[in-house]
Amino acid sequence: MTLSFPNPTRAYDETRGFIRFIGHDGLNQVLFLLPVALFEREGATNRRKERDYLLAFDRLRERILTTARQAYQSRRRHMIELDLSAFGSSLQSAT
Repeated sequence: MTLSFPNPTRAYDETRGFIRFIGHDGLNQVLFLLPVALFEREGATNRRKERDYLLAFDRLRERILTTARQAYQSRRRHMIELDLSAFGSSLQSAT
């Protein structure tokens, strides 16, 4: 089966500094963790809030989901943490 994202829900985990979202491969759920540090601009001094991170995720949703699919194809695990190397370039310039 192909990984899909039928539920657009995403959640911010402030304690761990991630946005969590879920994909489905048939009946299997796959948890993805996206570090919010990927959205930070170098030299930024003001701390972003949950709303800012979720809006940034929504603006970049297609790019993030495409990257998540690629990561799942290569790893096929039930939990995948995405990082900067998964994107090939920073998400900072797109936010």
